[in-house]
Amino acid sequence: MNENRFGFGSIAMVALLATSMAGCGPEAPPAPMGLVCNAPQTVELPSSPSRALGWKGPGGPKKTFTTDLIGQNCAFLDGGPEDDVDHHNAVTMLDGYLVMPWAPEWGGGGISMFSFDDPCAPVEAGTGFSPLMRETHATGFYKKDGWQAVVNGVSGVQFWDLSNPQLPVVTSDLSINGVFWPDAYARVVLSVFWQAPYVYAAAADNGIFVIDAADPANPVLLTKYKFDPPLRAGGIFAVGNLLVVTAAEGSRTVLLDIGTDPARPEPIPGGTFEIEDGKGKKHEAYHAHVNGNMTLYATKTDGGGLIMYDISDPEAPKYVGDYIAPDGNGGYVFVKEGVAFVGQSHFAEAIDISDPTKPSLIQRFDLTGDLDTIIPIGNVVVLSVDDKADKDRGSAVAPFREAPDVAGPVVTMVHPRDGATAQPITSRIGLTFNEFVDLGSLWEGSFIVREVGTTNPIAGHYSGQEGIVNFWPASPLAPETTYEVVIPAGGVVDFNGNPTTTEFRSTFTTGPCAMPPAPTPYVEEEPE
Repeated sequence: MNENRFGFGSIAMVALLATSMAGCGPEAPPAPMGLVCNAPQTVELPSSPSRALGWKGPGGPKKTFTTDLIGQNCAFLDGGPEDDVDHHNAVTMLDGYLVMPWAPEWGGGGISMFSFDDPCAPVEAGTGFSPLMRETHATGFYKKDGWQAVVNGVSGVQFWDLSNPQLPVVTSDLSINGVFWPDAYARVVLSVFWQAPYVYAAAADNGIFVIDAADPANPVLLTKYKFDPPLRAGGIFAVGNLLVVTAAEGSRTVLLDIGTDPARPEPIPGGTFEIEDGKGKKHEAYHAHVNGNMTLYATKTDGGGLIMYDISDPEAPKYVGDYIAPDGNGGYVFVKEGVAFVGQSHFAEAIDISDPTKPSLIQRFDLTGDLDTIIPIGNVVVLSVDDKADKDRGSAVAPFREAPDVAGPVVTMVHPRDGATAQPITSRIGLTFNEFVDLGSLWEGSFIVREVGTTNPIAGHYSGQEGIVNFWPASPLAPETTYEVVIPAGGVVDFNGNPTTTEFRSTFTTGPCAMPPAPTPYVEEEPE
C-alpha cells in the first residue's frame, strides 16, 4: 500500500497542512505534537435547496391501483440469460431507475436496471454480469465521475460503475485474504456500507474490514477489526460517527465509535447487547436495519417476526417492541413511512410500527421461493427470493397503496446527536429518513453542515444507502466549535421526486484539536 488516506486527502497532506496553516485563534487549546487546526473549507450557499434532478430514468411508480389489486403480484423481474438460478437480492433506485442486484451466495451475478414509473410494466434498461459478484442485500452508492456502487464479492468486495444505466460495468474487485467461499456464513463478506470514502465490510467471522474507496477503481484495504468475543458480522450500518454491527443468525449487536478514528472502530461502553423480546426471551435474527434511532431485527427464533431496540443513547440501548410471526423465519427488514417490511422466508409482511411499542400486521405478500426480501418503492413493493424461485420469477412487484406516493421524506435520526458535545474534529454527519431517498438530491443546498452563525456550508462528500445518508467533510472540522446541520424544506427528495416539506435542524460541538494516526500499511493474514 503506497498511500494512507484520511478523508479525501492523504494523512501526509493533512500533516503538511497542519504545519503551514494559520492557528485556530488565541482561545484555541494547544494541539498535540505541533498540530495546528483551522476552519474547514466552505462553499457558497446555493440560492435554493432544490435543483434539477437530471434523472436519466423516469423515476418512481406513478400508477394508481384499485383496492382489489393490493397485495397481488402484477409483474416479475428477471436479470436476463445469465440470471439462470433466479437468486435475487435487495432492490433500490438510483438516477431514476430501479436497480436490481442478483447473485447466488456462491457467486456469479449482476446488476439490472429498469424503468419503473409503471411498476406493473417495468422495462429493462441494461444489465451487467460478473462471475465474482455474490449475494448482495446492501448496496452502497457514491457519485465520483458518475454513479458508483459497492457490492459483495466472492473473495472480498466489488465496485460497479452505474453511470450508464444501459451498460452497468465492474470498476474493480478487491480480494481480501481470509474471505472465501464455499462457507456461506463463516468467511464471506455478508454486507457492505459505503460512508464515502470508506467502505465498511461485515465479513462474518473475519470481523470488519475498512477500505479506502476514494478511488473506486483502486480501493485500498486499511484495517481489520476483530470482535472479542467473536461475532459473526452480518449487518453493518454507518450513521455519522456511529457504526452498528449485527450478528448473522445471532442475537448480539455491537455499537462502535468511528468518529475519533474512522479507520479504527472502537466499542462504545454499554453498546453491546443481546436482543430479547418483551418477555425477556433471547432471539436470533438473520439480518437487521437502522432507522429512526432504532435497530430493527428480522428474527428467526420460534418462527419469525420483528424486534426493535432504541439506540438513541448508544451507551444504553433498550427494548422497544416486538411482533411475532409464528409461521415465519426472518430474512431482511426495511422501513418506509412508519411501516416495517419484513421478509419471513415463507411470505413477506408489512407491519405498522407508527407506534413501535405496538406493532401490528397490515398486509401479507407471497412469492414462490425463499422470500427473504421486500423493498418498498413508492406505492408498491418489490418481493425477492434468493432460492427456489419459479423460472424467471426471482422478483415480483405488488401494489401496497392505491395512490402514488406524494409525501416527502422526513428526518428520523441524526448523528452526532442534537446537542452533542466534545465531538471529534474528524466527525462525519449521518441522517436517517423515514424512507429511501434519491441520493442525487444530496448536495450543499439540501444537506447543510456549517458553523453556527455563518452562512456557507462546509465542503464535503455525500453517500448513502437504505434510507441512511452521510456527509464526510472534505477537511477536519475546527475544534471547540458549534456546528449546525440543516435539511431545508424543498431539497432532499424521495424516489418519486417528493421533497422534504419541513426544515430540520440540529447542532453539535467539537472537542479539542486532535487527529488519529495514519493507518499503517495493512498486512494480509493467513486464513485461519
